[in-house]
Amino acid sequence: MAHALRLSRRGLGNVWPNPAVGCVLVRAGRVVGRGWTQPGGRPHAERVALEQAGAQARGATAYVTLEPCAHHGRTPPCAEALVASRIARCVTALTDPDPRVAGRGHAILREAGIEVTEGVCEPQARAIQAGFLMRVTQGRPFVTLKLATSLDGRIATQQGESRWITGAAARRHVHAMRLQHDAIMVGGGTARADHPALNVRGFGPVRQPARVILSSQKLPELPPEGQDYGPLWDLSGPIDHILEQLADRGITRVFCEGGGKLAAELIAADRVDQLLCYSAGLVLGQDARASLGGLGLARLADAPRFRLLETRRIGNDILHLWGRD
Repeated sequence: MAHALRLSRRGLGNVWPNPAVGCVLVRAGRVVGRGWTQPGGRPHAERVALEQAGAQARGATAYVTLEPCAHHGRTPPCAEALVASRIARCVTALTDPDPRVAGRGHAILREAGIEVTEGVCEPQARAIQAGFLMRVTQGRPFVTLKLATSLDGRIATQQGESRWITGAAARRHVHAMRLQHDAIMVGGGTARADHPALNVRGFGPVRQPARVILSSQKLPELPPEGQDYGPLWDLSGPIDHILEQLADRGITRVFCEGGGKLAAELIAADRVDQLLCYSAGLVLGQDARASLGGLGLARLADAPRFRLLETRRIGNDILHLWGRD
């Protein structure tokens, strides 16, 4: 299952609106097939692994990070494909909360006489599938907020100069994080001031994330959708309404990169699920621009708190990864 979970990560940011699933087929102690959800969401992980295994799938154990689908779409259900392949056992990490599945995939397997074991490595699978699970159960995507600041929490000089506070290694890491999200989101002020590309660079041909700009005002011209740029969506409204719109469009994971006003709005609304803080070894002073807009806090007890998950050195910068407290 650990191997299947690693495979599932390859689909993050690449398979929306589908979940990123991994599947490993094992027979007589040997891996005979493996797969992960392919770009755009098809084919599913189970079908990739079954095609690789061929006749060796008979009598094998399938390790799948999410309950095999049970509904008919562009292809028949994966649960039926596993039954047809004559596997002996299926081990899953999570039950799919999608109402079209919700236990029916497991039921199809059991009715065919296949042994089913559920809940293996469930916490790890939930962490990977957080975006898909939130979209299905809460009607919003998983939100990652990224901040790249000086030691004193500033994102630009008084005149607005911000390139570059962090070093090349940290900037490459940001592109790796963009690659794992379905959409990149910025405020209209950031779009007008910086004309950001909002794409993934340095990782070869990839499925580019959607570019989301929140603004009620006229925006600058940005590159059109194409091989190097994802779709461009201009949205406005309260944060929860915007997140609902994104979920309706199939987005499961959003990477928010600014600016300070939008970051503060997300934090104040309690909609930041993961906080990435890149800290560089320079100071800009009180007259420089703060990383966050006002939160209107009068007491420390009212301050939003996050739980430290990881600290890592990236080049000459430090990354702190925080999660919901």
